[in-house]
Amino acid sequence: EIPVLPLRGFVMFPGITVNLDIGRKKSILAVEEAMNSNQLIFLANQKNIKDDVPEADKIYDFGVLAKIKQILKRTDKTMRVLVEGICRAQAKSFDDSKEFILAKIEKKESLFLNDTDEIKALIREAKVIFAENVDLSPQVPVELLIDVDDTGNSVETVDNMIFNSSIQPNDKQSLLSELDFEKRIVKFIKLLSQENNILFYQKELALKVKDKLEKSQRDYLLREQIKILSDELGDFGDPVTESEKYLKKIKKLKLPKDTYEKLKQECDNLYKTPSGSPEANIIRNYLDLCVSLPWNKSSEDILDIDGAAKILNEEHFGLKTVKERILEFLSVRKLVPNIKGQIICLVGPPGVGKTSIARSLAKAIGKKYVRMSLGGLGDESEIRGHRKTYVGAIPGRIISSIKQCGTNNPLMLLDEIDKLSKDYHGDPSSALLEVLDPEQNSEFYDRYLEVPFDLSKVLFVATANDKTKIPAPLYDRMEVIELCSYTQEEKFHIAKNHLIPKQLKRHGITNVNFVISDKAIDFIIKFYTREAGVRELERKISEIMRKTAKKVVSDSKIDSIKINVKDVKKILGCEKYKKEYMANGEAGIVNGLAWTAVGGTVLPVEVLLMKGKGKVQITGMLGDVMKESVNIAISYIRGNAKKLGINEDFYKQFDMHIHAPEGAIPKDGPSAGVTIATALVSALTGYKVRDDIAMTGEITLKGAVLPIGGLKEKTMAAYKNGLKTVIIPKENESDLEEVEDVVKKSIKFVKVTNISEVLDIAIVK
Repeated sequence: EIPVLPLRGFVMFPGITVNLDIGRKKSILAVEEAMNSNQLIFLANQKNIKDDVPEADKIYDFGVLAKIKQILKRTDKTMRVLVEGICRAQAKSFDDSKEFILAKIEKKESLFLNDTDEIKALIREAKVIFAENVDLSPQVPVELLIDVDDTGNSVETVDNMIFNSSIQPNDKQSLLSELDFEKRIVKFIKLLSQENNILFYQKELALKVKDKLEKSQRDYLLREQIKILSDELGDFGDPVTESEKYLKKIKKLKLPKDTYEKLKQECDNLYKTPSGSPEANIIRNYLDLCVSLPWNKSSEDILDIDGAAKILNEEHFGLKTVKERILEFLSVRKLVPNIKGQIICLVGPPGVGKTSIARSLAKAIGKKYVRMSLGGLGDESEIRGHRKTYVGAIPGRIISSIKQCGTNNPLMLLDEIDKLSKDYHGDPSSALLEVLDPEQNSEFYDRYLEVPFDLSKVLFVATANDKTKIPAPLYDRMEVIELCSYTQEEKFHIAKNHLIPKQLKRHGITNVNFVISDKAIDFIIKFYTREAGVRELERKISEIMRKTAKKVVSDSKIDSIKINVKDVKKILGCEKYKKEYMANGEAGIVNGLAWTAVGGTVLPVEVLLMKGKGKVQITGMLGDVMKESVNIAISYIRGNAKKLGINEDFYKQFDMHIHAPEGAIPKDGPSAGVTIATALVSALTGYKVRDDIAMTGEITLKGAVLPIGGLKEKTMAAYKNGLKTVIIPKENESDLEEVEDVVKKSIKFVKVTNISEVLDIAIVK
């Protein structure tokens, strides 16, 4: 039985002499016991290095029989022991009953006959790999290579290499217990090769870390030097600190990788640029814009359909179709929050509430509202911005508007989109194609910004007066909602419920009981305004309020003011508009209907016959298309004169003068064809035309009546002027669905396919 000295994380091999520092009580007693007998001791590695007092079953049974050469006791009750490994040994049993562990051991010899060529080759390979290990491992001294070569014993050489290599203790333990010498060498080569690979990558990583640390230290020293130089020179601002501040702000934005790298590069440029130089100011302005943009800041949409309907009804009277479409849009948005591609274009005459309905929509769904006027815009850079290298460069109005509202999902109103112009600066309507295309605007590129910005969350609403002037590619990207002109009743309710309370508050007339009669409101609408919207009506009401405010200031005792028709005449003067000139039941005059940018209007056509030689005179600023309609009507009548009861030689006997009143206003379009033909037939036959009827439609040489556009506005004009019957082309029957209900109730619509049907209805024989 031999005392056992447990080793912690240390594997002893035969032929090795080494100093061991011992401090555990059991270990010290085991050494003392060995010294009292034959100085032999069994060195075995413990299985868990964390065990301070390992028990017998926690020690490997395979170890080394060693002889104690020297002991050095220390004052701190520890000792240093010099031991020499004799041979491999295996514990057959352990005795843990005493204060130290005893073991019955059996000596084990390596299974080795002689140095064959194969063994020599393996040993050489092991030496090469061991040399690599010494080179890669900083804790293994280079002198060991000489010691290994000087042993002269193959077994001792291999054990020496195993002991001094940097492989793990568990692996060394497995090599210690391997008695087959050839297998031991092969296993050692494999384990050491793996260890060398790990050490190589570890060393490479350490070099990279070292280089990075050295660069950081170098950068730090340079920055400190720049600070000192800046202080000495009296420069304002510290480019290092400034660039670091920008970089911190940029990191907080959580940008896409490419965008982040671009802005980081700009911070580096600012750091390298003198703080007082113009280039530094350009970079500062650029970074200020980038860090202030709401890259990931969105407002939460309020998709309350009932609440939205309430807001729209409170702020706008009428506009039933528009409100219904907006509520449908919100309903879809509620079901599919991330839906894209819904770009609305509100088309209608001025003053009908296109801009205000967009503002109400933003309020209803809780979005920030930003308006961008496009009227007269002719420079493409207004949309895409200028390159920041130019003097005075600024971002485009799209990016500026996004910055202004502070969220990346506002409602952006593109006002007057039909008023875009084009010149040598470029075509802004083409630049808007990317903005209004849901497939592209997720990566909108502004020249100043130089990185893509996501516009897909923005709700775009455009407005226009004339949809025919919107470029076709742009028109194709939008869903058009048409707003028609207001009826007399709608204007009355808008004035009473919205405009008058608004102007009372604006003019400070709150302490006086102000009443304006219903007849007075009607009188203002009929004789002082002639418009599709209510802007002029609001101005007239504002004029009345100013006169009232003057009266209140002049006489503080006034507590109530009542306005009637007589007062309206006194305040606003004589009537601005008289009753429109229309057909009065005479021969040769017919009521036509026309569409204008401010709504529909009644357009009478007069024909006067004079003795002559067939000369045709046209007045009233008629356009080329309308002049062609005159020629078509004359040709049709000449070809069907006998059937119509007209002298076939009328064109040789009479000169014809065709006139459209209000000659200062340009007029054009094919829809006056039936009106001109009816007026000519009436003048040539002498039969009168009904004065309660109006008509519209294009005519062909064969007398067919073709469909026209703008039916909604034209029928509204007929309604406003008290006409009872309107003749329309048969093919326009489906368009009656868009006509206001109040118009359909008041007017009888007659659908025709041929001019003969028109003549039968309109001419009184």
